[in-house]
Amino acid sequence: MTDATKNALEAELRRLEKQVDDLLARLDDLKEENRALRHRQESLATERASLLQKNEQVRTRVEAMIGRLKMLEHGT
Repeated sequence: MTDATKNALEAELRRLEKQVDDLLARLDDLKEENRALRHRQESLATERASLLQKNEQVRTRVEAMIGRLKMLEHGT
């Protein structure tokens, strides 16, 4: 194997090593982003459930007020 061939192979190996390192770094970034997105999704699901519960409570209270108003209307 000539020195030129050996140098070319070493350069190609270094290029491939850098590419693998870059891919591993990107993989770590994507894992962290995925973790953050899953956490955000869980937070939003919890918030949504809370809002649905509050909405139901308000709906019940409004219906009760409407019922009382109708009773007052019919009572007079």
